[in-house]
Amino acid sequence: MNNAVFVVGVGVISGIGNNVTECLDALEKGKAGINKINYLRTNHRDLLPAAEVKLSNNELSAICGFSPTTSRTAMLSMIAAKEAWDNSGVNKLPALRTGFVSASTAGGIDKTEDFFTHFLADKTKGKLRDIINHECGSITNMVAEKLGIKSHISTISTACSSSANAIMYGARLIKHNILDAVIAGGTDALTRFTLNGFNTLLVLDEHYCKPFDENRNGLNLGEGAGYVVLVSEHVASLLKQRPYCALSGYFNANDAYHQTSTSFDGDGPYMAMAGALMMSGLQPGDIDYINLHGTGTQNNDSSEGAAIQRLFHPHYPKMSSTKSFTGHTLGASAGVEAVFSALAIQQGIVYPNLRLEEPMVAFPFAPETAFSKQQDIKHVLSNSVGFGGNCSSLIFSKL
Repeated sequence: MNNAVFVVGVGVISGIGNNVTECLDALEKGKAGINKINYLRTNHRDLLPAAEVKLSNNELSAICGFSPTTSRTAMLSMIAAKEAWDNSGVNKLPALRTGFVSASTAGGIDKTEDFFTHFLADKTKGKLRDIINHECGSITNMVAEKLGIKSHISTISTACSSSANAIMYGARLIKHNILDAVIAGGTDALTRFTLNGFNTLLVLDEHYCKPFDENRNGLNLGEGAGYVVLVSEHVASLLKQRPYCALSGYFNANDAYHQTSTSFDGDGPYMAMAGALMMSGLQPGDIDYINLHGTGTQNNDSSEGAAIQRLFHPHYPKMSSTKSFTGHTLGASAGVEAVFSALAIQQGIVYPNLRLEEPMVAFPFAPETAFSKQQDIKHVLSNSVGFGGNCSSLIFSKL
């Protein structure tokens, strides 16, 4: 593999687990993280289910070392990024050029909401410390400083494809010999701003979401963080453990169709998948598993399904949406799903698409409904579709 980039570490926290081991266990046992909202203060608590991380801010603080008054987004990021960094072994190698490329759409909005709750009632109230880390880049900087990463720090915010684009950018930094190792992925906490915004768009399901089901009725929001550690071939050769896989292809495209919808013909996802395949040198028939974007909305699933039919007909790989477990974690979703994709290759896993009862009648394929092990998974395609038509696909390949 020419100028290859390798995945050597993974870290994740989500509604189904606080680390990689817990998430894998939940995926195998079919335990979704979607439930009644517990930690977020919202009027929709009893109406709209979500996949919250099952820890309070005080509990997150005890794990990550940040103050409990820190943005939840930063604490989630710190926990998953440190797990990936420690898992990689790269932190034990001296004199490397290391970078942190993190994605987010919420940033520190959760703390800004706390500030305005008090400020709007009394303009002399509210703690200014709650708004100083509002913007997404501030969250990235906090975590990078805690991890001791200084060579390169970047923040990506392209809606729900953010983490995929962070991983692409990290890979390019390595390919162009700017960095030796990069922690790449993303983080987002559940906030009232995002919950109310998606509710206004009428795309939230009042029940547990059913991606790629004919009777799907919307998505459930989630929160979490997911990161992979990317390294050059030289750095991979210095490590004791074998890499999880290679990042063999990636592509970003924009269908320029609508601010919050994707082309019904699937132009954006189609271009992203086709571009990633071209970069990897693979054919559609080489893909063994697709981690679907699969939010459960009418538009997203129809568009992605149309793109898959255009590209893969008549032979379709196994596929599923793990958002049926984690909910839609927005800017973190592609990072979380990159971790799941790397694990699928390393351990020969295909994940189930929960609650699928009636496959979409428009397509001659259907997602998997059972967890399966010992599969021959050589190449995994992971899709991400964001607002504004920003579509990205990643391909992970067995070594």
